[in-house]
Amino acid sequence: MININLICIGKLKEQYLRDACAEYIKRLGTFCKITVTELSPCKLSDNPSSAEIESALRDEGKRILEKTSNEYVIAMCIEGKQMSSEDLSEKINDISVNKSGKIDFIIGGSYGLSDEVKSRADFRLSMSKMTFPHQLARVMLLEQIYRQFMIGGGGKYHK
Repeated sequence: MININLICIGKLKEQYLRDACAEYIKRLGTFCKITVTELSPCKLSDNPSSAEIESALRDEGKRILEKTSNEYVIAMCIEGKQMSSEDLSEKINDISVNKSGKIDFIIGGSYGLSDEVKSRADFRLSMSKMTFPHQLARVMLLEQIYRQFMIGGGGKYHK
């Protein structure tokens, strides 16, 4: 059974987002061992300078890298590769069969990920060119991970 760890900066603030994540985590329990690691974001001023943002990204990045398994790391970032659900399913299946039994997905804070985290990643994945609420990213990623298991198993969920 594959191990999947979501390493996220920040906690989900809205109950409906926590409920959605809990539902997908429950569903995923049949297919994988899944954990979510939440790290506190760095505190920034109301109007942070570029230097303040870079410093926060470096600090968050250091803490993220301390939590990675050093097996297979996928960084969620806007400059990453966009994939269809079917392609993501093939990618995760290939990783689990040929590369690693553990995948760390990393979701950064509202300013993204440090260059160190992006450099460490084995793969960079982008959800879309569109902009979504930051906290929605976790729900969307969990849904796509669940969908990949449905695709791989020929389930009716993915049409």
